[in-house]
Amino acid sequence: MNKRDYYEVLGVARDADEKALKSAYRKLAMKYHPDQNPDNKEAEEKFKEVGEAYAVLSDADKRAAYDRFGHRAFENGGGAGGNPFGAGVNPEDIFQDLFSQVFGASGFGGARRRAGPQRGADLRYDLEITLAEAFAGKDETIHVPQAVPCKTCDGSGAAPGTEPETCDMCHGAGRVRAQQGFFTMERTCPRCNGKGKSIKKPCKDCSGSGQVREERKLNVKIPAGVESGMRIRLAGEGEPGTLGGGRGDLYIFVDVVEHDIFERDGPNLYCRAPVPMVTAALGGEIEIPTIDGGRARVVVPEGAQTGRKLRLRGKGMPSVRQSGHTGDLYVEMFVETPQNLSQRQKDILREFCDCSGSECHPESEGFLGRIKRFWNGDHDDKHPN
Repeated sequence: MNKRDYYEVLGVARDADEKALKSAYRKLAMKYHPDQNPDNKEAEEKFKEVGEAYAVLSDADKRAAYDRFGHRAFENGGGAGGNPFGAGVNPEDIFQDLFSQVFGASGFGGARRRAGPQRGADLRYDLEITLAEAFAGKDETIHVPQAVPCKTCDGSGAAPGTEPETCDMCHGAGRVRAQQGFFTMERTCPRCNGKGKSIKKPCKDCSGSGQVREERKLNVKIPAGVESGMRIRLAGEGEPGTLGGGRGDLYIFVDVVEHDIFERDGPNLYCRAPVPMVTAALGGEIEIPTIDGGRARVVVPEGAQTGRKLRLRGKGMPSVRQSGHTGDLYVEMFVETPQNLSQRQKDILREFCDCSGSECHPESEGFLGRIKRFWNGDHDDKHPN
């Protein structure tokens, strides 16, 4: 039977580069792989043909010889079957190596690995704290549901008085191999699920898993200054491993809830404080709280306007990133317009309005001036040429 041209087999041009060859091989190997086409002799032959073509064309020396002499380049060293890989070389091993290189170590049948100790899974715990707790830090006791070794069977999974036995299908390897025509495929042992051992009589308390669920109590130290989104790692407090493997880790994700008074930006705090109109006009003091539960008096300068910020050094949050550093507290003032005025108060305000001039309201006068110029067509927002 005459062999098809290798370029025709892969469906690529004769000047195809390495990337094009690999892409074509990947697509066809997926299409004709025995796992995708069980008991299909035609697909098995095509998979073999595709693998042979790629094995030659992906090798620079073999490709050069093939381009010059065609299939005759491999007839002398390949015996009656025309093995393009040289006498004594098993094409099955070549194709398995190629398939692993293109599709990764696992391929369809999974990576070749022996059963052994497996590290336990990591766990996540979400912890919500207040801003005041984040400021001071705290010792927190948490309850984490975890899988722990079954005490009845000491984690073996076998009923008391019995022991797990070596799996008679994979003989303890955790993997089984099956011949499918030209290829030998390897997969996880279906009887022991890759553990290499089987349990004839499972423990009743853990159903043969060797683990039971229970709640563990752990003490966690929350550092002062912790921020939302930060995580605290407790090494070895995660799920237990299997077959003697170590425990995973526990990660505590911190969420600091919003505060009624303060807003936070890193180590700095912001507070919006109302200022009576008279205090803002004449100057004075206002009292505000601090995150540590204390009080601070803030001097309001004469003529203070809404939006002005006053800074209180060292009254913010401690920094977990910079030891010994504490942020600041910024107080943003907003001038409060008086409400529910008596007639006498209204008369006083009207009297003040009548006797006040532009020097008392510079912002208003400036704004009115810009409005008048706008109405007169003297725009300030003309675009330069």
